[in-house]
Amino acid sequence: MESLLRLPEVERRTGLKRSAIYNRMATSEFPKLIRLTEKAVTWPKSEVTHWIHAKIAQGRLAEAA
Repeated sequence: MESLLRLPEVERRTGLKRSAIYNRMATSEFPKLIRLTEKAVTWPKSEVTHWIHAKIAQGRLAEAA
């Protein structure tokens, strides 16, 4: 079963603030949110984790270059 993360947890895990998350979503550089209600939004934990791992990999490749 997929876990869903609320914004404070996404911020904590990524180190990004709300505006940075939403800006990256607008350019498809961050996973899209899932709207549970008009005000409650979440992100799939697996997608956020994948994004984090991709950023780590990009950083490692940049260091090696």
